[in-house]
Amino acid sequence: MDEARLKYLEEFGLMFGQFGLPRMLGRVLGVLMISDPPERSAEELAEELAASRGSISQTTRSLIQMGLVQRRSKPGERRDYFRVKPGAWHEIMRREMEALGAFRKTAERGLELLGSEDPDARRSLEEMRDFYVYWEREMPAVLERWEKERG
Repeated sequence: MDEARLKYLEEFGLMFGQFGLPRMLGRVLGVLMISDPPERSAEELAEELAASRGSISQTTRSLIQMGLVQRRSKPGERRDYFRVKPGAWHEIMRREMEALGAFRKTAERGLELLGSEDPDARRSLEEMRDFYVYWEREMPAVLERWEKERG
């Protein structure tokens, strides 16, 4: 594999690492993003990334659960192939929208438990609640605009 490709895959891995995710998730996704044809078998991924078959298996399973990758088979072949799932980025944001509600509800429960009317005591929880209320309201419109722009 050439140096530019290796560097790109490492950058992709580091980007995932910055979000608290395993670097291997980013590396595998990076390979799939720049593959032509746009899919790879687990064996090909392991070879390209100099990774164990077990690591690739665990990583592809995680990427499938995250909604970023899909598993495919080819007629007459026993091996599975992986590719970036169409609409993956939209799916990630849809899941983020679901998480917004959970964060808002957590802040609201915290305010109930706090039981104080002191503005200083309530400030952090109110800010958290208001932030997530805002994004719950705005995110559907952002996604709708994205869908219209993409046609």
